[in-house]
Amino acid sequence: MTIAITAVSGQLGRAIARNLIKTADGETIIGLARTPANAKDFGIEIRAGDYGQPDQLRASLVGVDTLLLVSGMDAPDARIGQHRNVIDAAKSAGVRKIVYTSIQGMEEGTAFSPVVQSNRQTEADIRASGLDYAIGRNGIYIEPDVEYIESYKAKGEIANSAGAGKCGYTTRDELAHAYAHLLTNDDHNGKTVTLYGTPITQAELVSYLNDAFGTSLTYHEMTSAEFIADRTAELGAFIGPIIGGIYEGIRLGIYEEPSDFEAVTGRPHQSWKDYFASLER
Repeated sequence: MTIAITAVSGQLGRAIARNLIKTADGETIIGLARTPANAKDFGIEIRAGDYGQPDQLRASLVGVDTLLLVSGMDAPDARIGQHRNVIDAAKSAGVRKIVYTSIQGMEEGTAFSPVVQSNRQTEADIRASGLDYAIGRNGIYIEPDVEYIESYKAKGEIANSAGAGKCGYTTRDELAHAYAHLLTNDDHNGKTVTLYGTPITQAELVSYLNDAFGTSLTYHEMTSAEFIADRTAELGAFIGPIIGGIYEGIRLGIYEEPSDFEAVTGRPHQSWKDYFASLER
């Protein structure tokens, strides 16, 4: 079987490709990247994979049996068409199965909802494609909170609008493990699964960070409007409200639903105690 992974120059695509390269049992792994020169260090074949180039996609997917479609990063209305380009190219090239990296989130009522809605449309397009499929709805990456530790130290706190809501965080490595299973096994064909670890509050996250980094951070709850304004000032008018909408979803409990991670992989998601214990100060 030949498996192709899109967006291998990005963080999630890279993690999934590396997992498959290590665990492949006779499968041929191919990487697709919008700029192939940015993905030369894998030791596998890299083909051009620009979501906006249908003809290029069709050529690059020839000979592929199973395709991992990593959700694009463009504006919501643009990514629907881009994802359709990939789906149509897969059908034309003879791909038999698509695995899609979708997201968990509020479908209405937050600034993140348009992104979620665009992903739901792609999910529907994949179901209507006639191909075998499996769809994963990812939790929230925990790595950005770890990478932001110096900023948290400078402020002495984590401040956002999640309140007491619990968030089903995950890591890219754990997602890579789950998607490797979805790509190489048919047990979850035709299903949509949620992929994240044990949900935790922001107060619990602060405690884990304090233990891992020897800090004395506290949690400060902001209103949704305050947090969106704060993120917009730092990240801009596109990303800022999206981040604010994610945390509004945490506050409203969207990430507390049961996870299918163990059903997909055969083992529990890595515990947060073990994850944070593995970090170097």
